Amino acid sequence: MIVRKGLKFRLYPNQAQEALLAVQFGHKRYIYNWGIEQSRERYPGYTTLANQLPDLKRSTETAWLKAAHSQVLQQALMDLNKAYQNFFDKRAGYPRFKGKRAKQSIRYPQPKPDWISADQRQIKLPKIGWVKVKIHRPLEGEMKFVTVSRTKSGQYFVSINVEVMTEEPEVTGKEVGIDLGLYDFVTLSMGEKVKPEEYLRKAQRKRRRLARWVSRKQPGSRNHEKARLRLARLDAHIANQRKDFQHRLSHRLVREHRLIAMEDLHVRGMMANHRLARSIGDAAWSAFAKMLEYKGAWYGCRVVKIDRWYPSSRTCAACEFVVDQLPLSIREWACPECGTIHDRDVNAAVNILKQATVGVTERRNPEVANACGQHVRPGTAAAAGQVG
Repeated sequence: MIVRKGLKFRLYPNQAQEALLAVQFGHKRYIYNWGIEQSRERYPGYTTLANQLPDLKRSTETAWLKAAHSQVLQQALMDLNKAYQNFFDKRAGYPRFKGKRAKQSIRYPQPKPDWISADQRQIKLPKIGWVKVKIHRPLEGEMKFVTVSRTKSGQYFVSINVEVMTEEPEVTGKEVGIDLGLYDFVTLSMGEKVKPEEYLRKAQRKRRRLARWVSRKQPGSRNHEKARLRLARLDAHIANQRKDFQHRLSHRLVREHRLIAMEDLHVRGMMANHRLARSIGDAAWSAFAKMLEYKGAWYGCRVVKIDRWYPSSRTCAACEFVVDQLPLSIREWACPECGTIHDRDVNAAVNILKQATVGVTERRNPEVANACGQHVRPGTAAAAGQVG
C-alpha cells in the first residue's frame, strides 16, 4: 500500500539565506496576486496564466522575476488554481491577496535525494543553498514535494512530502462512536470522556495584554514589530499545544479501534453563535477530524461520518424514542418512553455508532443500558423530571 506523509522539520537559515528566502517569498506572492488581478472578470485557468510567465520575465518592468526559481512561480499559480476551484465548488471564499505580514511559503516539486546531506543536518534548496535543518525523525520514502514556510513569529520550517510503501495494516480493535463537544472534547460510546485543554482560554489574559501593546505602538516602528512578534509567538505556542493534544489523542483512538463513527459537523455554521464561537474555535474539531481520517488510513481504522442532522442527543439509545427538545443545559435526561436515564454525550456517542453500523450490528444491544445509564420505571420522578 502506498501512502503519502508530510514530515515537518525546523529550518535555521543564516541572515544571508533569510534574505534570499525573502526574495523567493516575495516573487511567489507577486505572481499569486498578479494571477488574481488577471482574473478580475473571468478566471482564465492555470495554463493560460502559466504561459504568460516567460513574457513577464522578459519584460523590463518585471525582469527581477528571473531571480526566482521557475517552478516556485508555477506552483504559486497552481495554488491559485486550487483556491479558485475551492471557490467554485463553494468550499471556500473568493481568493484574497497575500500580504508580506502573513505566513509565507514556497514549494519545490521534483526534489532530489541529494538535497539532504549525508549527516542529515542540512538541506539544499534551489536559489538558496545548504540550509541547516533539524531532522528529528527518520526520513523515509521517496520525496515528492518540499515546502519551505515562515510563520508570523519568524520561524522557518521545511515540510517534505514523501511517498512510502507500507504493508496493509492489520484491522484490530473494537468499534467506537465519538461525540465531540465543548464541556468534554471527546466522549466515547463506552463511557470514557476526555476533557478539553482550552489552551486559548488559559492564555487569553496574556494575549489580550500583548494585543493592547501592539495596538498602542506606531505601525511600522521597531517597537510595533517587537510587540507583533511577541503576540505571534504566543499564538504559535497555543497552536502547537493544541496540535500536540490532538495528535496524541487521535493516534490513540485509531490504534485502539477498527472503526470510528462521528458526526459530520458544520463548524462554520456553528461559529455563527457568538457566545460559543471562541470555544468552538479553540476546540478545532475540523482539524481533529482530519487527523482521524488520514491516520485511520495508515493504521487500518475506518472513519465513518454520519449525517449532521441526525438527532443523536435526543434519541434514546435503548428504545429509539426521540424527544422534542433537549437544551444544552441538560446533561442528563430520562427517556419518557422506557425510563432509561442517559448521560447526554454518552447517549449521543452510542447513537452515532449505531447509525454508522446499521445492518452490521443489532439495533437492540444489551450493552447499551450499561453504557448509557440505568433503567427506571416509566412514570417515576426520575423519568418525569429530567426532560424539558
